[in-house]
Amino acid sequence: MGFRFWRRVKIAPGVTLNLSKSGGSLSFGPRGAKFTIGPRGKRATVGIPGTGIFYTTTFPSRRSSAPAKGSARAATPTVPPEDRLTLGFFKRLITPDEEEALVDGCRELAMGNETKALAHLRRATHLADGAYLAGLLALKKLRLTEATRYLKAAAKNHTRLGSYFSKYGITATMSLPITDEVAAHVGPDLRGVLLALVEVYQRRKRWQDAIAWLERLRRLEPDDVVVKLSLAELLWDAHPADKKVCRKIVRLASEVENQTPVHTGLMLYRARALRRLGLLDAARQTLTEAMRRKKGRSGDLLKALRYERALVYGELGQRRRALADLERLYAEDPDYEDVAERLGL
Repeated sequence: MGFRFWRRVKIAPGVTLNLSKSGGSLSFGPRGAKFTIGPRGKRATVGIPGTGIFYTTTFPSRRSSAPAKGSARAATPTVPPEDRLTLGFFKRLITPDEEEALVDGCRELAMGNETKALAHLRRATHLADGAYLAGLLALKKLRLTEATRYLKAAAKNHTRLGSYFSKYGITATMSLPITDEVAAHVGPDLRGVLLALVEVYQRRKRWQDAIAWLERLRRLEPDDVVVKLSLAELLWDAHPADKKVCRKIVRLASEVENQTPVHTGLMLYRARALRRLGLLDAARQTLTEAMRRKKGRSGDLLKALRYERALVYGELGQRRRALADLERLYAEDPDYEDVAERLGL
């Protein structure tokens, strides 16, 4: 789980100055499609609606001993670390304590000081944004009871989520694990809060509570593939031998194409459910489609797909193909699942 925080100052329509831990940068373009020039070079970021996934492409910078005039390095504003995500002295005199604690918590998180950040954010939990951040940070630190309390407060006051971030020009996103192999970006909204609550309940093994919150979110966002993947993973973990659950997972993942890592993860659960239902050819076909795209897919996701395909080949009686996948997995990771045992090592 990772946090990203920065201060955003609007300069002109479609142009913003971003002040973060790593320095200043300039962003151009509409929401969901940004071109950014900063200390790390030039990059384009495009969001895919309904997935919580953002793809970033970095453009190589010119290698020279001195930056050319008008280059990215020359154009990037320089901001001292102590001035990023910070309220000015006179502004502090008129800022309510809870709002001040929220901004201070964001600053400490951006600088990597999570313990100090949580101490500040605990004083801001009456604000929806403060409760949201405190809940996520408590989850990361495995303070699960505390995380539940804060995230429920944020959900109850969800119509105010993002309002204080907007007031102080702060943008906050975090990477939340959806499965062991796939993570998605979430922001300060009801979707992000509910997905985090589901993660808390899963870690506490409160399966029915987790399923109930996900079903609520699915009613709000019926086409959200991140929600579908989270629900498929949760149902599989809670009831892996239940054929009724397997049929539900297949329905959740029906008509899914291999567009993003989240879609690939959902295809993995569809294949697992199909195998458990005895539909081995359909499971093999699903895995073949899922493994055609490797770009952007994590090593863990690709290994999970290969392992599942080995199981399907084994049940189909195609021993040579099963062994080929298992041997490749063993070469990559000798301790992965029960691969060594299946190879007789």
